Amino acid sequence: MTLTGQDMRPEVAATRIDELRNLIAYHNRRYYQLDDPEISDAAYDILFKELRQWEDRYPELVSHDSPTQRVGAPPLDKFQPFPHPSPMLSLANAFTEDDIRDFDERINRFLGRSPGNSETIVYVIEPKLDGVAVNLIYEHGALVTGATRGDGTTGEDVTLNIRTVSPIPLSLRANGSMPIPERLEIRGEIVIATAAFRVLNERRLEAGEQLFANPRNAAAGSLRQLDSRITATRPLDFFAYAIGLLEGTAMKSHWEVLVALKAWGFKIHPFARIADHIEDCIEGYRELYATREYLSYEIDGMVIKVNDLSLQDELGAVSRSPRWALACKFPAYQETTFIERIDVQVGRTGALTPVAIMTPVQIGGVTVSRASLHNQDEIDRKDIRLGDTVVVQRAGDVIPEVVKVVMSKRQPTALPFTIPAACPVCGSAVVRLEGEAAHRCIGIACPAQIKEHIVHFASRGGMDIEGLGDKMVYQLVDAGLIKDPADLYFLNTEQLLTLERTGEKSVGNLLRAIDGAKNPPLEKLIFALGIRHVGESMSKLLTRRYATLEDLMAATVDELTTIHDVGPEAAKSVDRFFREPSNRLVLAKLKNAGVTPINRQFSAAIESAGALSGKTFVITGTLGRMTRQEAKSRIESLGGKTTESVTKKTDYVVAGTSPGSKLDKAKTLGISILDEEAFFKLMESP
Repeated sequence: MTLTGQDMRPEVAATRIDELRNLIAYHNRRYYQLDDPEISDAAYDILFKELRQWEDRYPELVSHDSPTQRVGAPPLDKFQPFPHPSPMLSLANAFTEDDIRDFDERINRFLGRSPGNSETIVYVIEPKLDGVAVNLIYEHGALVTGATRGDGTTGEDVTLNIRTVSPIPLSLRANGSMPIPERLEIRGEIVIATAAFRVLNERRLEAGEQLFANPRNAAAGSLRQLDSRITATRPLDFFAYAIGLLEGTAMKSHWEVLVALKAWGFKIHPFARIADHIEDCIEGYRELYATREYLSYEIDGMVIKVNDLSLQDELGAVSRSPRWALACKFPAYQETTFIERIDVQVGRTGALTPVAIMTPVQIGGVTVSRASLHNQDEIDRKDIRLGDTVVVQRAGDVIPEVVKVVMSKRQPTALPFTIPAACPVCGSAVVRLEGEAAHRCIGIACPAQIKEHIVHFASRGGMDIEGLGDKMVYQLVDAGLIKDPADLYFLNTEQLLTLERTGEKSVGNLLRAIDGAKNPPLEKLIFALGIRHVGESMSKLLTRRYATLEDLMAATVDELTTIHDVGPEAAKSVDRFFREPSNRLVLAKLKNAGVTPINRQFSAAIESAGALSGKTFVITGTLGRMTRQEAKSRIESLGGKTTESVTKKTDYVVAGTSPGSKLDKAKTLGISILDEEAFFKLMESP
């Protein structure tokens, strides 16, 4: 969508930006962590594009933790985090041939080349495989680490599972013309061939196991197995497509990189080729799209990369994406089917989502029978009715979308649909707040919300209760042992031992984890409460103003809106949450259970008086005394700001070991560079 005709007031922008960030973060978790996406790639792209448009219009509202500044989702707790030596950036998307030509024009403008310049840019084109991106670290030719993309900065260490993927060499093959680097990162895609995927699902069907939705989900689930012996039984394949960190040798072009990868023993997709002109790229795009359904592996587009590595360095990156590469998405698969009924699902935030239940249809090799209709406005806009024949599309997704109604096939019996006035789960009233598209159940004890709310409460960003994952929460709720988050702190050994697959050791570990979460940072408790419009960043803002939870509970809407970056909708949401009697009852139960949050944010703000106030930092490389995330949190607690990109507005670049290209850019711009010792001295200075 575009912002033309939209209400452009800053407070409206802040509300919509926060809503989009929360939506995208939720869908990132579904896609990257749970391998269970709920919307199509196209729908996700629309959300992401709208967020970028709002942030472009209001750059002062851009935050370092916005999805536009990050890639993917944080690593899962069950694997050790692995900080990538160099960032694994995502790619900007193109959807039409004109978008591809615009990409070429942008590059030429950035490089200062006039339209009539006869010197064309040489590209490399490759299929965009629909799998799981991984990063492989080799030292002196030996595989030492394998990790998922994660959020682009930190991934999940899945080395044991990576070692079972037979196409991935454990040692690089020596080649006289291609010396083996001392240390390097290999980027590539874990995939499953479509034929192998069908056999895998047939075996699971015979064994009475749940079927995988598509090859991408099967690959992701296989790679995240806790038992690497299970991973070894899955037909995983691997194609290399890039190099990150490279030490001990040098290369001049991306094509040279691909040649080196093949010489070292990696598979390179046979379609990869050099394109001497942007029109050659477009011809390749057409060819790949025409042969898509006949390929051995699922793809969802084509990638274009500038071949010259020196030009790649000159072009650099913007936010989360390199300027020198483009993902050219293919149109989604589409089929026609019939809406048999419309169910309404209730989510963690109480949002009611209508879902079309359709006559099953095959789309791109996957049986589709459900599609999210999003909200009442979307139903009304498309005029979707019960009994309609509709066009449905999917692009590698679990839940696709209804594109349009086939009006020529509408029957007189087709009935309009309206979101019910009562919650289909608990019967509480359903309301639609001003300025929101979603209808919401206002019942705080609604069973549909309780499970996800407690999962959110115990999550890593919240109270960080280890061992209290989705399955355990669902067991506890289904057994009637907990009805709100505070009930967690009143659980005992006897109760937990009544649950399936629990023993004294696991029960003891869980109770110790719950007890250890009684003194969390205040910002984590605030985030854990699941207050609408209050994410991790805003939780930190609130704890810098209010010393205790009681102080925040007593804050008025007018007072809250005086805080920078807290808009009127967020202020009203906080006020509404703490005025709700049932919410206050839960908070009182938490206090009675001994949950006493600690507010170091407030103390640091008072003590430092904003020692780094107004200063912007960029961190590159690996720090020895703390993680990069801990360093960012410390900077923010002292009034500073962190960003991912080096610009003229950057005050300091903190350089750890193995710094990336950000250090070179800082030197070019004359920005102050701090080593780790100087960085800590600056933070400790009065």
